[in-house]
Amino acid sequence: MATAVKQDDNGNSPDENAENVVVRFAGDSGDGMQLTGGQFTLSTALAGNDLATFPDFPAEIRAPQGTLFGVSAFQINFGSRTIQTAGDQPDVLVAMNPAALKTNVEAVRPGGLVIADEGEFGKRNLDKAHYDSNPLEDGSLAKWRLLKLNISQLTLDAVKPFGLGNKEALRCKNMWTLGLSLWMFERDREPIIDWLKQKFAKLPDVANANIAALNAGHAYGETAEISGDGLGGGHLPHHRIKAAPATPGVYRTVTGAEAISHGLVAGAQLAGLPMFFGGYPITPASAILHHLSRLKEFGVTTFQAEDEIAAITAAIGASYAGNLGITSSSGPGIALKGEAMGLAIMTELPLVIVNSQRGGPSTGLPTKTEQSDLYQAVFGRNGDAPMPVISARSPGDAFDCAIEAVRIAVQYMTPVMLLTDGYIANAAEPWKIPDVSTLEPFPVQFLEKMPEGGLMPYSRDDKLARPWIKPGTPELMHRIGGIEKGLNTGHIDYGPANHQTMTEIRRDKVLGVADSIPDQDIAHGKAGGKLAVVGWGSTFGPIHQGVLRASTAGKDVSHIHIRNIWPLPKNLGELLKSYDRVIVPEMNTGQLKTILRDQYLIDAQPVNKVSGQPFTITEIEVAIEEALS
Repeated sequence: MATAVKQDDNGNSPDENAENVVVRFAGDSGDGMQLTGGQFTLSTALAGNDLATFPDFPAEIRAPQGTLFGVSAFQINFGSRTIQTAGDQPDVLVAMNPAALKTNVEAVRPGGLVIADEGEFGKRNLDKAHYDSNPLEDGSLAKWRLLKLNISQLTLDAVKPFGLGNKEALRCKNMWTLGLSLWMFERDREPIIDWLKQKFAKLPDVANANIAALNAGHAYGETAEISGDGLGGGHLPHHRIKAAPATPGVYRTVTGAEAISHGLVAGAQLAGLPMFFGGYPITPASAILHHLSRLKEFGVTTFQAEDEIAAITAAIGASYAGNLGITSSSGPGIALKGEAMGLAIMTELPLVIVNSQRGGPSTGLPTKTEQSDLYQAVFGRNGDAPMPVISARSPGDAFDCAIEAVRIAVQYMTPVMLLTDGYIANAAEPWKIPDVSTLEPFPVQFLEKMPEGGLMPYSRDDKLARPWIKPGTPELMHRIGGIEKGLNTGHIDYGPANHQTMTEIRRDKVLGVADSIPDQDIAHGKAGGKLAVVGWGSTFGPIHQGVLRASTAGKDVSHIHIRNIWPLPKNLGELLKSYDRVIVPEMNTGQLKTILRDQYLIDAQPVNKVSGQPFTITEIEVAIEEALS
């Protein structure tokens, strides 16, 4: 097992006591790998390690058992240093069947440890995985250390006293595997045991069986004598990784979906508004609806609509009534919401639209990650329909981005799109819970009495925002809608000069958002130099670490990461022009690259990946080398 490394995740000088390990659990989609990974993540966080996770599961609700396309995996990178990606190569792979082994083993670093459930390597499962011979026996895994365990039988033996049927008993395999993993890294079992008792409170036999399997896996690690298969004689690998340094505070693990949900609630509270969320289930955005439905005590109303159009129009109606309207979806659903987004732009009502991007087009890759909705976010509506766009770079950052999206929406009376992706939505990381007293309020002021000179529903403040008037306010009856409105009055006006003026006002209002956002900072490096690596969204981790490694090796390279996609920060053009070359790694075919070329006339070069998988640090390092050569 790799623990001593020549260079840490951030490319810093090596520290003998600073270590990190990447573990991947893989099995059939019914083997509970996401649950196993989630509970291992919990125990790792409680141990004080920094971590990043990558759940990777099939789109099928339940693919045929034992097939290659039915493999579900969960990867976690944890250590005693700052961790910003889920890791390039696993040091340990736990493979629950032949299909899991075949689809994942080539990712394991040479010399890494492969733990396989040999009880599942019968002819039928080998055939489903298209193996001509048993890889556990034919020497094809020689470049890795192989540990063959009959996890299936060991689990059956452990849970036998509880009288479960064979099928039910085998469902405890993931807990046996988790117990072994907890022992390997000196993790505490008690939080997992408490969780099992709570989860199966009404099924005590099932709870006790899972606890027995967990304890049996842990005990096996303590007592097993291992020899051969590249492990040598002696005991199982066993290692403790020290806690990572962290600033004082209260921490919890958080996924992007959880962080966005809490950030939206915080934003509504800071604005002094009740919140209405209209959503329709779609992967990977559904989790936001699930989380918000549990936060009703904060003035949150959730509505699962019959379709995507109903979800967004209900949210627009809530904003018209004086609530903070919010909706969310993924690429296909965002496309369906397009006309209603134009309605929100024309009526100039605040609305937050969360887009958890996934592989496309059409249904595409429902459970895989991509950044291919950038054009859709900035340009994807009929007519000139500008909208501010913000992009979160990590699960924890999604909290702050959600608050910022709410602020812009209510202060500029405009819909705002917040971009995440499947990786951010599902991945977890430690998050320091912020001191809410330090969050700056931005209370909303409704127009509640007749202004001097009469009511002008489309008059403007210094941000070009029109007044927000709750329906039913005495004497302030007014008209809004999707047909072009007259300047100031809001009367229907098809006149060419009026349409020109109103279109330009809506454009200038959105461009004016740049006045209230910070100048673009430099994540690493300096202004000016040979190369800038520009990213957005979830590419932050691999880009940051790749740039740090390159700069530690003496290369002149800087990292710029953009949160405000539209409008862009005011200083960004000048900053980018200070570098000899600019490359833009993104999980699409070059969408931000095109926008940067258009806005600043710079020769930004694309580094594209559209495999449904995140960038690795190595891929960024290679791109830097090629750009500098």
